[in-house]
Amino acid sequence: MDDPTSLPGPPSPLEQALHAARALVLADLVAHDVADADVVSLVEDAVRHRRWWVEQWPDGVEFVAGLVAQDVQDALLERYGRWPLCPVCGSGDPHALDVEPELGPDPHWVCGKAGVVVTAVGSLGAVAR
Repeated sequence: MDDPTSLPGPPSPLEQALHAARALVLADLVAHDVADADVVSLVEDAVRHRRWWVEQWPDGVEFVAGLVAQDVQDALLERYGRWPLCPVCGSGDPHALDVEPELGPDPHWVCGKAGVVVTAVGSLGAVAR
């Protein structure tokens, strides 16, 4: 029988990556005032889906943050519209930022139209809208 007074070990690298991805995407949603309960549920769905994905491909653990951000962005587009809107382009039709690299570490929000990196995923709050 396990000792009830013992502390659990540290979370696995998979759980650490999933928690970090959740926190980064939620920070970006909060920064743009769109983190209501329905949207947070979309984040949880994306994290659950990516947990399965990384269990199938453990080498992809470093890609989870960008993939969760893309999954949430896609789900928001289907339900509510484009997110996050580009803060760089002041004229023309509003457009969403993209996550780059599409499958890689260190994901950033970029404006494909202007060809510039806007900020890291999780740091939209530091960018003026």
